[in-house]
Amino acid sequence: MNPMEKAGWTPLPHSDEDLERAKSAPDTPQTRAATYRLAWNDEEFMTRRELRPVRLQLELLKPEMILAERGIRSTVILFGGARIPEPGGDAWAAKNETQKRNLEENSKYYEEARKFARLCSQQSATTYFREFVVVTGGGPGVMEAGNRGADDVGAPSIGLNIVLPHEQAPNVYVTPELCFNFHYFAIRKMHFVMRAKAVAVFPGGFGTMDEFFETLTLIQTGRMERVPVILFGTSFWRRAIDLDFLAEQGTISPGDQDIIDFVDTADEAWEIIKKFYRL
Repeated sequence: MNPMEKAGWTPLPHSDEDLERAKSAPDTPQTRAATYRLAWNDEEFMTRRELRPVRLQLELLKPEMILAERGIRSTVILFGGARIPEPGGDAWAAKNETQKRNLEENSKYYEEARKFARLCSQQSATTYFREFVVVTGGGPGVMEAGNRGADDVGAPSIGLNIVLPHEQAPNVYVTPELCFNFHYFAIRKMHFVMRAKAVAVFPGGFGTMDEFFETLTLIQTGRMERVPVILFGTSFWRRAIDLDFLAEQGTISPGDQDIIDFVDTADEAWEIIKKFYRL
């Protein structure tokens, strides 16, 4: 292989070279027409309904390529509510006094998420940040706590944000080069589990439930390898879900409820992961 080939040289022009050439075209009615734009550089064309399959593919490819180039082989997911404040913080999502009181009480899970992320990231450091890299949904609440815990120990962390009707900015603790944005929930959820070595689920609402039960379904049906699935907040989750009841009713198999573990602290959760992987 000659040096030009090693450097990625090709006799065919790269797309970025063609884009520069297009910019230097003379300014005429023809070159200003939307039809003249390179297809992949035409925002109106790329956002047409017929291009949905292409956009789905791009959302799968972009993070996958960047994470692979970074050498990230495995992750630890932190799912949990965006509305959980840090201790002493503003329970901004509360709609009444009861919610305010409960959100403030649940702020303890912000600290546990932050500590858990630190423990994962300290292990990640021993692998040059290739294994056990913290990944969150990139937003506030428990997600912020996860990225913040990684940042506490100088570790990179991933944020998988999504465009919502009320736009949600990434939290400031996500590593900028690993801060992604999605349109499609399905592709985002694929990226959560594709590298997951453990799943930690903190108190949350519909989004957290969706992510949690999707993970359970993948493991229960054998479409995903068995990994630790850890629910933080025993009293919260014992009321929010009752898998023993489902087993009694026959809608899940006896033993399916054993896919998950209940904990209350970051240290308990990390011990489960250490034992599972014999760290």
